Amino acid sequence: MIDFRLRDLAAGTVELHDARRGRRWTEALEPFAIAEVPITAQQYASITGADAASAATTMANAVEQNATVPNGSAPAVNVTWLDAVRFCNAASLQAGFSPAYELHESGIVWNVQANGYRLPTEAEWEYACRTHTIGPHYAPLGEAAWTALDGLEQPQPVGLRTPNAFGLYDMLGNAWEWCWDFLDPARYGDYRVFRGGGFADPAWSVRASTRRGGAPDMSHTDLGFRVARGGFTDREVVQGWSAQADAARGAAAGALPVGWTPRDRP
Repeated sequence: MIDFRLRDLAAGTVELHDARRGRRWTEALEPFAIAEVPITAQQYASITGADAASAATTMANAVEQNATVPNGSAPAVNVTWLDAVRFCNAASLQAGFSPAYELHESGIVWNVQANGYRLPTEAEWEYACRTHTIGPHYAPLGEAAWTALDGLEQPQPVGLRTPNAFGLYDMLGNAWEWCWDFLDPARYGDYRVFRGGGFADPAWSVRASTRRGGAPDMSHTDLGFRVARGGFTDREVVQGWSAQADAARGAAAGALPVGWTPRDRP
């Protein structure tokens, strides 16, 4: 069984921000656990039998440039949100835990009472990243994160930068991390959130508050994930997320900010 080096985090609160709706609010979180580092390529391969260290073309380009090719201790990237969900279930079964996700043709359902591995909610991710700080970074960015300032061609081995106060590494920079939540259902349909920034991102965009998203079957050379654990008895609002709120957000109508285009739908 793989040790994902989970850190137990105490209950707490985190302030979240929805720029489109101009809304700020505070979420109360129950205790949960989250991995000290992102899932590595070696861990991903051990569970799935697949090599998610990098796309073949990226690997070839790195060799041609005499760059250091990502190894098993670098974050698993080129992983879709759906890949991450399947990984969580497979790792849970291997460890003897209850899988967190039910996979149906109509979509993915999170069994919030399950004790298996899962993706963190966006509220959990931001709480874990910020460690009660209010600035954009939990440490000087050059010490905490790999960014475009480092001139890298691929993700670096995890755990080499300064950790935050919770003992978590690479929450900023190196590789973006998928979360459970939808990005903005009214605008982007089924797009899911990823957070944290990557090795190729400009320093100004690698911040605890920056959020991006993509289709659940999208992958990228600087996009990976880390796992969390924690089952909850409340089925309605769980760690800042609820299915009812997703439905309400998806049904929102009205003008969108200039420059944003809603995703086409049938």
